[in-house]
Amino acid sequence: MKALLIIDMQLGSFNPYSSRFNTLNIIAKINQLSSSFRREKLQILFIKHNGTKENYLIPNTPEFDILPELTQDNTDVTVIKEANDAFYQTELQSILKQNNITQLYICGCATDYCVDATVKSALTKEYEIFIASDAHTTANRPYIDAPTLINHHNWLWADMTPTKHKITVLSTDEIVTSLLDKRQTK
Repeated sequence: MKALLIIDMQLGSFNPYSSRFNTLNIIAKINQLSSSFRREKLQILFIKHNGTKENYLIPNTPEFDILPELTQDNTDVTVIKEANDAFYQTELQSILKQNNITQLYICGCATDYCVDATVKSALTKEYEIFIASDAHTTANRPYIDAPTLINHHNWLWADMTPTKHKITVLSTDEIVTSLLDKRQTK
């Protein structure tokens, strides 16, 4: 079974929207992915960061909310995390096991922090991982710009030594097409 993880697409991380690279296009790509997953009746999990320890992304504040442009459904599951890794001391692993999820499709924010930490943690837990290469974002950092960081991580993930599975990096269109192709061959 497959699941889409949408990581930290919260208002407080996009204040202003221009603080992250290509925000509106990333939102459109994530909506494209979630629409395809819903059409196939596949699990969608929104990962939200509780940044109370950092005085940032505090629950029950507007900054903690998912971006309003992202499509959400009452069948989506929300997992709250307090570290970069969405598996660390959360119920994510048990939710995935309960739903027999073995394949994770990952997108969201920030490429070099929470997305990367979650990808590497999922790899050691032997999930089959698919990264939507054009559906994750970050901000410019002191020594490197956001587009370079995104491209570097796409390369790094695709080139990592596999555990049980190799990480697959695909565009949103390639992921959507593969979901459609699998439905047509059933």
